[in-house]
Amino acid sequence: MTKPIDQPIPRVAFFSDSLPERNGTGAYYFDLVHQLKDRIPSIKVFQPKRSVRINWLSIPMPGDPSQRLITPDLFRIRKGLHELKPNIIIAVTPGPFGFLGYLYAKKHKLTFISAFHTDFEQLAKIYWNPLGRAFANLYLRLINILFCKSADYTLIHNSKLIPQIQSLGANRYKIIGTPLPYYYLQKPTEPCPKSVKQICFAGRLAAEKNVDTIIQAARHFKEIQFVIVGEGPLKKSLIQSAKGMPNLKFTGWLKRDDLIQIVDQSNCLLLPSKLETFGSVAYEAMARGRPTIVSKNSGIIEWDSLRKHILVLNNTSSLIESIQSLMDMTEEARNELSENSRQAALEFNQMTLNQWVELLENCIS
Repeated sequence: MTKPIDQPIPRVAFFSDSLPERNGTGAYYFDLVHQLKDRIPSIKVFQPKRSVRINWLSIPMPGDPSQRLITPDLFRIRKGLHELKPNIIIAVTPGPFGFLGYLYAKKHKLTFISAFHTDFEQLAKIYWNPLGRAFANLYLRLINILFCKSADYTLIHNSKLIPQIQSLGANRYKIIGTPLPYYYLQKPTEPCPKSVKQICFAGRLAAEKNVDTIIQAARHFKEIQFVIVGEGPLKKSLIQSAKGMPNLKFTGWLKRDDLIQIVDQSNCLLLPSKLETFGSVAYEAMARGRPTIVSKNSGIIEWDSLRKHILVLNNTSSLIESIQSLMDMTEEARNELSENSRQAALEFNQMTLNQWVELLENCIS
């Protein structure tokens, strides 16, 4: 259905400090833009490129030193904004790109939306020394307060974040879903292996991910192949801990179209994190018809439509028990869980797209 000629059309500029598809935030907007293009054609993400110029004014992101917060290429962004002529600005991260988006929205009196994806303050507490942590958290808190107070809407991905953004001064907020990778929807699914033969994990090899509990589970279930996908600061120590375990494999970081093959070959995906704003990788595994075991600290379980098809860890020590409960299921029960997981993920994806279209259209109506 076409819009009346006199009704404005959303022209949306996202500003993100994350590389496309490199982490959960980068993947979110890569997937969102791909799926929204048919309904909101004037949409673009301004973010760092994979190959960037040497930049001395840069620092590693908390929890992911493979990515850096860098100063934006103003010439490239100015050209892109001139072509797009946005009427909605969305700051995805509180770094230099997000702040540039805020300044542009303020200067041109545009609708400004802030998205609160990652609790960087908590990550800084885990990874940085006291001095660096104090400086980083002061900056992050000030920017988050500025964004939340200035935003027409602050977007969050689970209800547990409401008190936090309200403490930052958010006047209006929306709880919004998460899109799926387009090829996760298009690629035909594979049937689950009949018995539990392989279990996988994908994410940063970092303290908040509790990967060591997966190594403990691999020691217990010697008959199951465990595959750990990802890079991170704990990689060397985790590999050393797993020395002499033939049923545990580290693949390093994989492109998402390679990761999908690992997921399809597995019976289950694990996400035992201490801190997980949503947990996109578990959601994506559900879309492939794979059961997921997820910690109670993950935002994904705040969505009832998804939670009822997830095996929830009440504490990290229960990972072995959860895997055993999956093994104890009949083949029919595991197949039913797989089918229900996929259907729930597909419905959640469609709901998410509808939420975004409604939000963006309401912002300029």
